[in-house]
Amino acid sequence: MTRYAALLRGVNVGGITMKMADVRDALTADGFAGVTTILASGNVLLDATEPAAAVKERLQQVLGDRFGYEAWVLVYDLDTVGRIIDAFPWEPDIDGVHSYVMFCSDPAALTELAALGGELDDSERIAAGDGVLYWQVPKSQTLASPVGKTMGKKRYKSTTTTRNLRTLHKLVR
Repeated sequence: MTRYAALLRGVNVGGITMKMADVRDALTADGFAGVTTILASGNVLLDATEPAAAVKERLQQVLGDRFGYEAWVLVYDLDTVGRIIDAFPWEPDIDGVHSYVMFCSDPAALTELAALGGELDDSERIAAGDGVLYWQVPKSQTLASPVGKTMGKKRYKSTTTTRNLRTLHKLVR
């Protein structure tokens, strides 16, 4: 049995609202074990015997059927999440700055997003990692920055999701 972190894209923002207790109940009813939710932003821990790709497909089906939306989920085993956290390239705790990890399941999209580094001023930075982009941006500028604006485009919605580094630490505890 493998412990996974399932990162639900766009939950409790943009009109897709669901109670995490209902998410937990739906996944438990579908046979997932050890289902726990972290915060209200679509972070789920669960145990499964299937590989991550199969867990992703199953989760998207269950969530779509139960909550009536096109569910987009990225799934990683907890060891992978830990390695991603450990590889964060900058000091993560800077006053006035958000430290994010942008998970991306499409290599072409990851390359496109990484290229945004040339458009950033000195207050913001991104760096490519293994299937992720590391991103630091001043607080209150997340949605106004070139990266934030680009991430909101339809092209990236099904293959990307962003988490604050503090949230990721909660997942691997």
